[in-house]
Amino acid sequence: MWQDRIWDAETAQRYDTPGEGMFAPEVLEPTVAALASWAEGGAALEFAVGTGRVALPLAAAGVPVTGIELSTAMLDRLRAKAPQESLPVVVGDMARTFVTGDFTLVYLVFNTISNLVTQAEQVACFHNAARHLAPGGRFVIELWVPELRRLPPGIAATVGRSDPDYLLVDTYDTLHQHVVSHHFTFDDTSVAELFRSPHRYIWPAELDLMAQLAGFELESRHADWSGSEFTADSSSHVSVYRLPGPPPAR
Repeated sequence: MWQDRIWDAETAQRYDTPGEGMFAPEVLEPTVAALASWAEGGAALEFAVGTGRVALPLAAAGVPVTGIELSTAMLDRLRAKAPQESLPVVVGDMARTFVTGDFTLVYLVFNTISNLVTQAEQVACFHNAARHLAPGGRFVIELWVPELRRLPPGIAATVGRSDPDYLLVDTYDTLHQHVVSHHFTFDDTSVAELFRSPHRYIWPAELDLMAQLAGFELESRHADWSGSEFTADSSSHVSVYRLPGPPPAR
C-alpha cells in the first residue's frame, strides 16, 4: 500500500526526535495523562502506533497497550525500543485489521486518520474501533481543523510553518477534500529535501457523523490534550467518542 511506501526506513529514522518536537515532555505528558484517564484502568489499542511515541510512555504509566501498524519500517524502530512481549503490535491496516483483546480505549493521534484518503476508509476506521470496544468504551482522535479560511480566492496553498531550516506548505483540492503536505528541510546550501504526504481532511461535524454511523456518541471535544475549550478559532481538536452503555467492570 502507498502508506507503507511513504513511511519507509528513511522517514522512520527521521521521525524520532527524543525530547523535542512531538517527543517533548510538554507534548507527551498531557497526552499520556488524558489517555490514561479515559482508559479507566483497562487496556488500550493504538491505531497506527508508529515508533511508539505515545504507546511507550502510556505503557510505562501502567496502561497495557497493543498497537496496529502498517509500516514495517516504523515498527522496526519501535522494536528497537521494546520487544513484542511488552508492547504487542499487529502489522496491518487500521481501517480493517482486528486484534484480539479486551480494550476500554482505542486511540488515534496526530492527525493520522487523515492518512486514510477516502471517506469510505475513514468510516471503516470508526467501525474497526467500535468492534474492538465493549459498551462504554472510548475512541479518541486527535485531528487538525482544515485551514480553508486561510485560502484566498484562487489560491490553493497555505504555509503551515516557516522556520530557518523547515517549511511546511499544504496544497488543497477542495473539491475532493484532499490536501498534500509538503515538508521542506534545508540548511544554508541551495539544496532542500522534500517529504510529501497526502491526506483527506475532515471537518469536526463530518467526523461526528462517521462516529454515529459506527454507533458512537460524542462525549467531549477539547482544543488540546490539556482540556482547553474548543472554539471556532481552534486549529485542532481532541475528540472523545463513546459507545453507549456503562464502562466494563474492572
